[in-house]
Amino acid sequence: MGIKERSAVRRKRIVGHRATDFKDAENWDLDFWQSQTPEQRLSALVAIRRDVIKVEQARLKNKRTADDGR
Repeated sequence: MGIKERSAVRRKRIVGHRATDFKDAENWDLDFWQSQTPEQRLSALVAIRRDVIKVEQARLKNKRTADDGR
């Protein structure tokens, strides 16, 4: 299963938690990620990194467009 397929599966089963405070949120987050397989954690990391790259590229493009419009 490729990253697109894994991402689609992840989107279909979004997991949420309403934390009572920051410590509760932190503990829930840690428990959630530790319950995932190494492959699932790596897949999530790769997906996040790809999103970060897209955002950085869009910011660069917008900055260039703004600089060209001076």
